[in-house]
Amino acid sequence: MAHELTVPQYLNQLFPQFEPSLKEKLIANCSIKSFEAGEVLMTPGQYFRSTMLIVEGRVKLYRQGEDGDEFFMYYIEPGGACALSMICAAKQETSEVMAKAVENTVALLIPIQLMDELMREYKTWYYFVLETYRNRYEELLLMVDNIAFKSMDQRLEFYLKKQHEKLRSRELNITHQEIANDLSTSREVISRLLKKMEQRGDLLLHRNYIEWNR
Repeated sequence: MAHELTVPQYLNQLFPQFEPSLKEKLIANCSIKSFEAGEVLMTPGQYFRSTMLIVEGRVKLYRQGEDGDEFFMYYIEPGGACALSMICAAKQETSEVMAKAVENTVALLIPIQLMDELMREYKTWYYFVLETYRNRYEELLLMVDNIAFKSMDQRLEFYLKKQHEKLRSRELNITHQEIANDLSTSREVISRLLKKMEQRGDLLLHRNYIEWNR
């Protein structure tokens, strides 16, 4: 997969809040890496040589249980970064999560050797890291609230609504099994609930995608 823009173009387009001197520092030190859809970016136990800013595509983060089950955590969209990778990179600790490209994805890789300097010398980077932590914490709180306090049909509706908002499309190219994995349930349960939602007129089920009508 070929990336479409240069490092300066990505920074100006997706991170306009970065101060000019920070952009110059990143341009001089970071590199661009492309990932195909389905490719793994991060695995549990992996040490980080860099932290990533996502500039194209979409990345899914999840935890893996000992039995191989997946627990969905959150997505990273263009203009975002992985808070966990920032922490692990800064402290030189191994990853505890799996990250996979949902779509063809492009990332800017920032060497971990720069992390302390960026936090110390560049105020806009410092605020960006804090905002990234805050956003991920809020997403995890929403996830916990959904698991603890909502029924599976409510969780499914919330999940599909978030997919619709993030993709900005009525066509959700996601399988029943992928939804089941993300919500830690069975495909049969998801298929049954989707059929109920279709009967209510909330969505339409097609062969290869779900059409959201809400």
